Amino acid sequence: MSSCSISTTTIAAADQGGGTPITAIHPDIIQSHILNKLDGPTLAATSCASAQLLSLCKDDYLWKDICNSAWPSTADRRVAAAISAFPSCHRSFYNDSFPSLHHHQSNKPQHIHHRAMDTSELISAVDIFYDDVLIYSKVLVTETLSTWFLGLPFRLDLLEPKEIVLTPLKFDQDGGAWKSLAEERLRVSWILIDPFKGRAVNVASRQVVEARRHWLTEDMQLRYATVVAGGGEPVQCGVVVTCGGEEGGELHVREVCMQIESMEGKIINGMDSLVILQDAMEGQRSKGDSKTERETYEMFVRMKIQSRERKQRREKSLDLVFIATGVSIFFAIFIYFLWI
Repeated sequence: MSSCSISTTTIAAADQGGGTPITAIHPDIIQSHILNKLDGPTLAATSCASAQLLSLCKDDYLWKDICNSAWPSTADRRVAAAISAFPSCHRSFYNDSFPSLHHHQSNKPQHIHHRAMDTSELISAVDIFYDDVLIYSKVLVTETLSTWFLGLPFRLDLLEPKEIVLTPLKFDQDGGAWKSLAEERLRVSWILIDPFKGRAVNVASRQVVEARRHWLTEDMQLRYATVVAGGGEPVQCGVVVTCGGEEGGELHVREVCMQIESMEGKIINGMDSLVILQDAMEGQRSKGDSKTERETYEMFVRMKIQSRERKQRREKSLDLVFIATGVSIFFAIFIYFLWI
């Protein structure tokens, strides 16, 4: 049974109990004592119950409170100003940002880049949680028109070079219990907002899809990634959180970055990234869970490995062709001089 059906059934049951029907309750009481206690999915489901509730549930103050509670960074004046340009303000923003990205094959020609030139800046609303308790929040504004941005690999860094984010976890080099706890309890939300078009997308997965040691520093890297269409092949929008610490001290976050990676493992440039992100903002959403996101990412990794192996085989075949051609030319020249 859908959430919408559950809400309708619940309200109907209340009416049959002999109490005052909800339609007889003053709208201000419904909003201030009932609707403002609901979360986003429940409020959306409640709006299906009746025309009156649909009207009441559209109130932007309700959705503003929900957005600010789910993502404290949305209370920032720059984000609030961008959201005010959305078709239904905070309700539209929530509809864009709450559901998971649904990987689909785009039919749009990705080589047409003039679409990206409509966007002069991207706003990043980023929140880091530990057990649903906010430990860090920040808003980044990135200009997207300069040649520097469009031509270089697309990468957004959240923290300053020497900035760290402390967590409640204790760092234990030998025990390693913090690793699994960090995977389970640390959560990141990275919402990219296009203020010009009034669209947004949350590029971070709900939970960690991959955890690995950094090959040089031995820090733990937690990846929160979603897989989206990139024209001819899928790409991953990855938020990588690098964690480390000193023995007996608090585990801290040293680096948080967001980038878009191709099947070949290359970081995509700013121009192509804008096209991919705009397509993702306009694309489908789904009610996927953490398991589905991890499975989708693992499938992407397998495809990435297969692509690399195919490339290596092609390169090996080309090397053999070049060697054979070179040997043939050498012998041809050698025989030519023998006959002279």
